[in-house]
Amino acid sequence: MNAQTERQLIAGPAGALECAIDRPPAAPVGLAVICHPHPQHGGTLDNKVAQTLARAALALGWRSVRFNFRGVGASQGGWDEGRGEIDDALAVIAAHRAPGEALLLAGFSFGGFVAASAAARLPEGEKPQRLALVGPSTQKQQVPPVPADTVVIHGEADDVVPLSATLEWARPQSLPVIVFPGTGHFFHGQLGLLKNTLVRQLQTAAA
Repeated sequence: MNAQTERQLIAGPAGALECAIDRPPAAPVGLAVICHPHPQHGGTLDNKVAQTLARAALALGWRSVRFNFRGVGASQGGWDEGRGEIDDALAVIAAHRAPGEALLLAGFSFGGFVAASAAARLPEGEKPQRLALVGPSTQKQQVPPVPADTVVIHGEADDVVPLSATLEWARPQSLPVIVFPGTGHFFHGQLGLLKNTLVRQLQTAAA
């Protein structure tokens, strides 16, 4: 993401996992873990929306960790239909989170499904303080219910995950969804607005 981005490998459930770490200038308010879009459709930790999630977290003082799912980049292993990818996210959290440290979990598209699923699997007392989902994969994946303060952002003109699918998922939870008018799945031309919206919505993240 920038010259200060630190790359490292950690032990994961299916072999090494590649991580990219960005640290704020001051002591971090907590750990932000960012999940990238679908590995079988070109998703990596360098995806522009995943980087935008990391930039928003960094702007708020979080230490940001993006990682490649198994079989992507320098991460070992192979595609596991979403099951092993959730295990990967939990392994990254376990490797990077200090005891009692605040956690922000975020994801884009397939990564939104993984972030929500990882949050649901963390035990009470270790749940994330905040969850942010951008264009979450609500049509092809079974995204679990999420906390009421989860930030959900979706493009009106999303042709990968229809807005209607995310609204159907959100409706029974009475969960607000922020809609970017006329915007497609990858938020082309809207990354600055996306970052600013995330920063505004997450400003109470470490409170």
